[in-house]
Amino acid sequence: MPDDTEWTAPEGSWASSAARRRNMQAIRSRDTKPEQLIRRLVHAQGLRYRVAAKPLPDLRRTADLVFRPAKVAVFIDGCYWHGCPEHYVAPRTNPGYWSDKVARNMARDRDTDARLIEAGWVVLRFWEHEPSDVCSLTIVDTVRSRRAELGLSPGGRQ
Repeated sequence: MPDDTEWTAPEGSWASSAARRRNMQAIRSRDTKPEQLIRRLVHAQGLRYRVAAKPLPDLRRTADLVFRPAKVAVFIDGCYWHGCPEHYVAPRTNPGYWSDKVARNMARDRDTDARLIEAGWVVLRFWEHEPSDVCSLTIVDTVRSRRAELGLSPGGRQ
């Protein structure tokens, strides 16, 4: 978009300015740095997984890491988008829209957890600020434990 052209938000748009729109479009929904680091650490422990996959075929939501045979779904939640009790700061620009969006995200997270648990899955949720090595060890221990419970091979493929 040329700099000399005045940008105006389309009617009903969440973007309050061209700069805000660019910033919001640049936010990644997958392959964030915390996700990549945790994936690397889990992979180094010999576990294989699916990335950004649906744990359940009829659920229109994806987990960051999915261990299908062990039925473990891992979510690495961003502090802002998922309402971290430690780091979430209410927005100053268009607070009604963004605060409602975060509240909807949190409600969707709880609904996702409930549906997966009901289907026999273990759900692990971590905040992006949590130490990656601690998260990865929890994931590895949980997946190995589930594989043992379900009588699966210890290093099984996903």
